[in-house]
Amino acid sequence: MAITNGYSTLAEVKAALKIIDTLDDTLLEMAVESASRLIDSYTNRYFYNGGTASKVFVAQDDFVTVIEDAQSISQVATRFKTTDTPTVWAATDFQLEPLNGRADGIVSPYTSIRAVNNYLFPHYAGEALVTVTGVWGWASTPVAVKQACIIQASRIFKRLDSPLGVAGFGDMGMMRVGSRLDPDVQHLIDPYRSMRNFA
Repeated sequence: MAITNGYSTLAEVKAALKIIDTLDDTLLEMAVESASRLIDSYTNRYFYNGGTASKVFVAQDDFVTVIEDAQSISQVATRFKTTDTPTVWAATDFQLEPLNGRADGIVSPYTSIRAVNNYLFPHYAGEALVTVTGVWGWASTPVAVKQACIIQASRIFKRLDSPLGVAGFGDMGMMRVGSRLDPDVQHLIDPYRSMRNFA
């Protein structure tokens, strides 16, 4: 199988596990993809290029609409009712934030749109009246996310050798390989965790 939107490569995980043959490549690819989706689920975002599309959002208030991660935005349009013809905003009527490409100390794509020049977002009863067209997701996977994927994929793969969750005994006693998120992985990706919900 091929890895779809994985945050590490097969070669990187094999290098971490010091595997030089190809016998387990399919299982390793599954581990990479599983680890990648686990990271998506934990952080409530995805770190790959989502392509160009139009998506609808609910404005938070008159001035701000929180959006999914976007690399670039080509159009913003609003309606006052779902049956209205959309009004397309000029590029000078909104600004993309974070302004300097960083949020909470990390490099970030755009995550919100602010209305400027006397424009306001409609926000009635939680209706999705803002349509945004752009390139979604991340242009490249952050290094911390890549490292987290390598660790978690390795853990998932090694779990196959420990059906009861115990990998063996070492100097520190019993070593358990469980199915929960690895603590080091959690530490690496916690700064990227989003509390936004677009479901």
